[in-house]
Amino acid sequence: MRKPTKAIIAAAGFGTRFLPQTKAMPKEMLPLIDKPIIQYVVEELVEAGIKDIIIIGSANKRAIEDHFDEPNEELLANLRAGGPKKQPFIDAVQNLAEMANFIYIRQKGPYGNATPLACASHLIHHDEPVIYICRRLYCG
Repeated sequence: MRKPTKAIIAAAGFGTRFLPQTKAMPKEMLPLIDKPIIQYVVEELVEAGIKDIIIIGSANKRAIEDHFDEPNEELLANLRAGGPKKQPFIDAVQNLAEMANFIYIRQKGPYGNATPLACASHLIHHDEPVIYICRRLYCG
């Protein structure tokens, strides 16, 4: 049996069970100790051999994309100006973007557990194993 190299993370809900915290922040970005919940999920997937992470989101989930994107030059310049003590922060933000190949798809259709799979179906071959992470499994 082939090991999966792709994972789909369902991240399109409104986070109503976590209001008012999720009014301005996606529930996947709520911090748990020192990083967002979704980062723990991604790190576990990468450790398991996943190379491509498909995140099915919605219009209010831009913070997830920004979190795993390359750091902008303004942030890097600010950190570099802080000297060598800021190098661990530079490494951390650069490593986020390099952990996997991130693909973002905006969910079309009703909310439910099957819709994210349908949204990503064009990226998965019919006989390809894939890991599916439902938001309720990691965010309540």
